[in-house]
Amino acid sequence: MSKITIVDIANMCGVGVSTVSRVLNGHPDVGAKTRERIMAAIKETGYVPNDSARNLKRTDAKCIGVLIKGITNPFFSPMIDIIEKEIDRQKYALVLRHVGADEDEADVALELENEKRLRGIIFLGGGAEQSSGKLKNLKVPVIFSTISSSVINEEEVKEFSTVSVDDRLEAKHLTQYLMNLGHKDIAIITEAMLRRSVGHLRLEGYRDAFAERNIPVDEDLIFYVDQNMEHFSTENGYRTTQRILSSNKKVTAIFCVTDLLAIGAMRAIADAGLRIPEDISVCGFDGMEIGRFYNPRLTTIKQPLDQISRETVKLLFDLIESRSSHRHIIFPGELSIGESTIKRYED
Repeated sequence: MSKITIVDIANMCGVGVSTVSRVLNGHPDVGAKTRERIMAAIKETGYVPNDSARNLKRTDAKCIGVLIKGITNPFFSPMIDIIEKEIDRQKYALVLRHVGADEDEADVALELENEKRLRGIIFLGGGAEQSSGKLKNLKVPVIFSTISSSVINEEEVKEFSTVSVDDRLEAKHLTQYLMNLGHKDIAIITEAMLRRSVGHLRLEGYRDAFAERNIPVDEDLIFYVDQNMEHFSTENGYRTTQRILSSNKKVTAIFCVTDLLAIGAMRAIADAGLRIPEDISVCGFDGMEIGRFYNPRLTTIKQPLDQISRETVKLLFDLIESRSSHRHIIFPGELSIGESTIKRYED
């Protein structure tokens, strides 16, 4: 029988990995019934959290920290599953920590490094630019996974490793795909440019596609999500699309910078009595499983999460054991054409 992981416990209980993690770490913000259900599943399966590093002698602890930005984002669940198994295969313990929207990744990492005596740190999601100055104080190797080196300050790019797709290039490819279908009035849903981030890079790719064809970008077709909500949530996609539909702007296609935003966008379009893709085409970015089961199936850029996850752990241990210097590894994305986009003919 394969080893039970935190993802298995989450699936059994019908909750997110973040909820299981909060229960394991004693956070009070989980309902009593949910907590009881999770603890019962742990007892029933005999699951031993890799965060049981707390049971190891402090001086002997061999722990890898995984910090996740975006507590509600299921995009990271399959990655956590693979990363946990790969870390366990190296006889290390995983310490999972969620970083809140209002928390600084660097502050959390520095605190965790000191508390758990970490040997290495993996960041999933978020951005590096605002934290990179503080992160130089970390004494262990750091890898940003699914985060491009483009979001790291140029002078500090040699101090950290990254494993990702080229978000800017893949976003350009996706925008060009819509253009090749005949779409000209393409709206984009992204996050506000408070710092360089994945959303920022994907917006740049959108702009690049227009620039290559010498077409000016209509700035009124760039819609930013509500910064007071989880940035890449389905609800934010839904509300932002409602703004698009009420803007009186001609829009034949919407490029959402994540699949979760796209799922919310499609629901808003359907609720408005419009058809996808006949009235409005929609595409996302990430290649999440939910997009394959939504009706219509979502057109998206699929990230090779299996390869990214395994390469992240391999590179981290190469750094820990001084077999490698810091590197920036880029995997190609894959255009997955679903049923949510269609050729547009001139009106």
